[in-house]
Amino acid sequence: MDKPWLNSYPDGMPAEIPTPEYHSVRDLLDASMAKFADRTAYSNMGARLTYRELDRLSTQFACYLQQDLGLVKGERVAIMLPNILQYPVVLCGIFRAGLVAVNVNPLYTPRELRHQLADSGAKCIVILENFATTLTAVIDDTDIQHVIRTAIGDLLGFPKGAITNFVLRHIKKMVPSYSLPGAETFKAALAAGDSGTLKPVELGFADIAFLQYTGGTTGLSKGAMLSHRNMVFNVMQARAWQGPAFDDTDVVVAITALPLYHIFSLQSNCLSIMSLGGENVLITNPRDFPGFVKELSRHKFVYFSGVNTLFAALLNTPHFDELDFSALQLTVGGGMAVQEAVARKWQEVTGNSILQAYGLTETSPGAIANPLTAETFTGSIGLPLPSTEVRICDDAGQDVVPGEAGEICIRGPQVMEGYWHNPEETAKVMLPDGWFRSGDIGRMDERGYVFIEDRKKDMILVSGFNVYPNEIESVVVEMDGILEAAAIGMPDEKSGEVVKLFVVRTDDTITEADVLRHCKANMTGYKVPKLVEFRDDLPKTNVGKILRRALRDE
Repeated sequence: MDKPWLNSYPDGMPAEIPTPEYHSVRDLLDASMAKFADRTAYSNMGARLTYRELDRLSTQFACYLQQDLGLVKGERVAIMLPNILQYPVVLCGIFRAGLVAVNVNPLYTPRELRHQLADSGAKCIVILENFATTLTAVIDDTDIQHVIRTAIGDLLGFPKGAITNFVLRHIKKMVPSYSLPGAETFKAALAAGDSGTLKPVELGFADIAFLQYTGGTTGLSKGAMLSHRNMVFNVMQARAWQGPAFDDTDVVVAITALPLYHIFSLQSNCLSIMSLGGENVLITNPRDFPGFVKELSRHKFVYFSGVNTLFAALLNTPHFDELDFSALQLTVGGGMAVQEAVARKWQEVTGNSILQAYGLTETSPGAIANPLTAETFTGSIGLPLPSTEVRICDDAGQDVVPGEAGEICIRGPQVMEGYWHNPEETAKVMLPDGWFRSGDIGRMDERGYVFIEDRKKDMILVSGFNVYPNEIESVVVEMDGILEAAAIGMPDEKSGEVVKLFVVRTDDTITEADVLRHCKANMTGYKVPKLVEFRDDLPKTNVGKILRRALRDE
């Protein structure tokens, strides 16, 4: 693959970046919308949204939030949307109104949604009507006062939008019945905001931009407080890492298949690509791989972000190898380890290597990445990003001997402000002087490259999503006739890992199907166990703690 910019790429990334000129995500996005007004910002299902249109629509939406709903600076707005054109409009509108965005996985079960909405204290939610039935079940247990519902076709234009909505509602029956009295439509919200004038709101580095929820050892997700400083610095760190590969003179067309509510796609695609004046090609249903490949055939894409399972599935989809990859300059893999066989085949088919990067929700997320000069896959997650320090520490927080394994600890301007209303959990992960404990075990070689060895905690990684055993176990033992349960991760070629569940039951009539049915009703699909084994007892410590490691060692 021809990469002429490599001739001017620095030997190493800069150690530091200057303080960004933008002091909020809003200011960064406002600048892009003004500078690149006539470029396409987002495309989806054949429809396009220019930066000028995004500017206009997000201003209307901000006016609605501010004036019609009376929301004031710092209040939280939940976004429960897949990758559709409404997402960037809503996100930009939230920031323009001085509010805080709370990203929500649209596939959450009622139990999961109830916790996140109640914990965040969100007063408003923007939700796709396909998932409104879940909100119906829990809204009375939350602080939600305003519901804005939208349909997939709402920004696709006429007649396509109307046809799409009709088919999804009445032919494919993909919109379950729901009851949300007083809910406003997205289109009506835009219309109401069109006559308003946006009141200026002062935002700075210290203000919270996102409550981005992540799992925890308690079994309940925690809201990482990501400030405007965290997010703006991380965008600029990514820009410095890219060096001369991308600039804003050429349009960077990015394939955005990972959900924008996930921190990886949110930063690498939504914010970083917009800062370049690029185009995000939104893939609403990346699991439809034939349809995904068909959509790829319509674009000369330059940037592709994904996880190992996505790369592997595409490589095994008919006609993917027939696509035109001549414009592809950068493929970034994150969220989970990229398998060497997948990376090798991707390079054979596309002529482009997969560069591994590493980060967490708590680091906004970028912390470590391979330099763009890397031409071969080494298994390393790379070098610390500019203005980022990485240490390998023991349990006491002291540096280990170089080359030995320990916990990856990170310090930099992208490290979160803490967990929302949860100082106890914050204290568990923060060392003195701003060092964040990642919970991942790794080592660093003599050149400073970092390698992941294992996970310190018992976290299971399914297709790039964190799955925590305590959450699964707490759901399972709610069943009558279940005494104990233990969940571990088992290797899987397709998803990296799958959940295996060990169960001790007091009622021998309970079957594997019963357990799985209960799990499916109470957990998002990727958390549901794939394997269930019944046992008479489980290995424990002398104080009664279940030894998951002993089960894995078997």
